Amino acid sequence: MIVLALNAGSSSLKFGVFKAASKREVEPLMRGVFDGLADTPRFSAQDAAGRPLADRPLRLPARSTGALLQELLRFLDTRLGSEQIVAVGHRIVHGGCRFISPVRLTNEVIEALDELTPIAPLHQPASLGPVKALSEFRPGLVQIGCFDTAFHSTLAPPVSRYAIPCEYEEMGLRRYGFHGLSYEFIAYQLGQISPDLSSKKTVVAHLGSGCSLCAMVDGKSQDTTMGFTALDGVMMATRSGAVDPGIILYLQKACGLSIDEVENLLYRRSGLLGVSGISGDMRVLLASNDPRAAAAIDLFVFSVSRAIAALANTLGGLELLVFTGGVGENAAEVRNAICRRLDWLGVKLDTSKSHDVISDVDSKVEVRVVATNEEMAIARQVHLTLENAGGRSEAASA
Repeated sequence: MIVLALNAGSSSLKFGVFKAASKREVEPLMRGVFDGLADTPRFSAQDAAGRPLADRPLRLPARSTGALLQELLRFLDTRLGSEQIVAVGHRIVHGGCRFISPVRLTNEVIEALDELTPIAPLHQPASLGPVKALSEFRPGLVQIGCFDTAFHSTLAPPVSRYAIPCEYEEMGLRRYGFHGLSYEFIAYQLGQISPDLSSKKTVVAHLGSGCSLCAMVDGKSQDTTMGFTALDGVMMATRSGAVDPGIILYLQKACGLSIDEVENLLYRRSGLLGVSGISGDMRVLLASNDPRAAAAIDLFVFSVSRAIAALANTLGGLELLVFTGGVGENAAEVRNAICRRLDWLGVKLDTSKSHDVISDVDSKVEVRVVATNEEMAIARQVHLTLENAGGRSEAASA
């Protein structure tokens, strides 16, 4: 049983191809990405061992999701031979209150998810674009939505609440949390390394273009930095993270910015890009000698370390700190700076290490680097969903 996992962003589309290996496990066959979709699209793919299968520029109609997916399916057809894709799993950023487990993406479900776009204006349209395109030219293909918010459905009051009138909470204005597929993958990996790790008071820092942190125990979310939207929490590449709500009122009343202009400012012009005036890419800032780059990095480090301390308060202590995501996995300089600010919590690094366990033997908190794989988390959810529903026959009949 072959599953295609799609992870769509605003300017990229990641994919993974997996084969069912057991009731819970899937075996990776290949993975890849369509990158630079906003200007210069490029396609690259590797097999399970990391050997390159493709790396080429693309000539496709601008922002044509359908053309992109047809290109991908043609490539996969040549690689898979007689084996067929039985289902496609999609990362859907926001599931709201209703969708807290994987679901077959029917027209009715797609319409319901479309209605959540105002909560995730940057992400929800990108998530649903491939779903709608596949529905048009592969209508018989089973499509399943896997939700970034679902992992945090365990959040309960007071963590899940805002200090606003109760009638708004009843309308669904609550803290949802995001990056759930990444956190689910990390939780599973920690359990595979050692059952003892799962029971520890753990903070996972997912640091990439989008950034959030999650406090977890026994593989379940206890608290997280993102809230009602994916704009909340720590500073990100181009997103502001949490700001004084009065700033938004001031921008509108005193500066005359429209709602759309405020949205663009907070989602696309803030964060590392806004503070540095140079770039939202941490790699560019780390390589720069411009003092504005250093100031942006310093604010990022402060933002993340403060969030870790707050989540440790939720947990009543901190025993394990995990870094993941592009920055979390690869930017040792940033990890080191974050951990130096957490020295008072007993966090000490062995700076000669860059992967797996990177804490010093004398550290009171174990610190790890664990590579995330959202596509594998999607594939596992799809496989389990189909198996539980008698999925082989369902996929075949579709």
